[in-house]
Amino acid sequence: MKIDTNDMLNSILASLSRIDYVRPKNIPNIGLYMDQVTTFMEEQFRSTRRHEEDKILTKTMINNYAKNHLLPPPVKKKYSKEHVLIMIFIYYFKNFLSIKDIETVLAPITEKYFDTDEDLQLPQIYEEICQLENSRIESLQKDISGSYQSAMEAFADIPEEDREYLQLFAFICNLSFDVYVKKQIIEKLIDELPEPEHENKKKKGTVAK
Repeated sequence: MKIDTNDMLNSILASLSRIDYVRPKNIPNIGLYMDQVTTFMEEQFRSTRRHEEDKILTKTMINNYAKNHLLPPPVKKKYSKEHVLIMIFIYYFKNFLSIKDIETVLAPITEKYFDTDEDLQLPQIYEEICQLENSRIESLQKDISGSYQSAMEAFADIPEEDREYLQLFAFICNLSFDVYVKKQIIEKLIDELPEPEHENKKKKGTVAK
C-alpha cells in the first residue's frame, strides 16, 4: 500500500477552505413544489456528495421529515424559503444526530421563528450561524494539521511496509475521537432541552386516558 499522505492532507485542507453555505438571498422567495425543492437542494449540495449516486434530498425524505415533526407542513403543497432553510439544517444534522434529536434541536426554532412576525427572522438566524461556522475554518485547518502531525510521528519503530497504514489508521482514529467527543457533548446539551410541544401534548393525552 502506498499512500501520499501529504497530498491527502493538502486535499483535505483545500476542501475546507472551499466550504461555503447557501445564502438565503439565493433561495427563491416564491413557494416551491416538492420537485423544485429536491432539484434546488441537489444543485446546491452536489459538491458534498461522497458518491455520484448519493441523493441529497428525496420526496420520501421530505415526507418523513414532516411526519416526524422536523419540518412544518407545506402551504398548498408549496415550500417556502423558511422550509428550505430548515431542510438545510436537517441535511447537516442527520449525519450525526438521530431524527428524535434533530426534532428536539429544531423545535424551539420552528415554533418561535418559522413564519412569524418576530423581529428576529429565521433567515437571520441561519445567516448568523453560517457566518459563525465559516469563521472557524482556519482554526479547524490547524486542528486537523495537528492531528495529522501527531499521527505521522506514531509507530516510528515499526517497519516501513506496516508503518504507513498504521499512521493513516492513527490519523483516522484521531479525527474519529474528535467526532466522538463532540457528539457526546452535543447529545448532553440536547438532553437538557425541553421536549417538543407535540410530545408534551401526546404525554398529557396518555395520562388523561
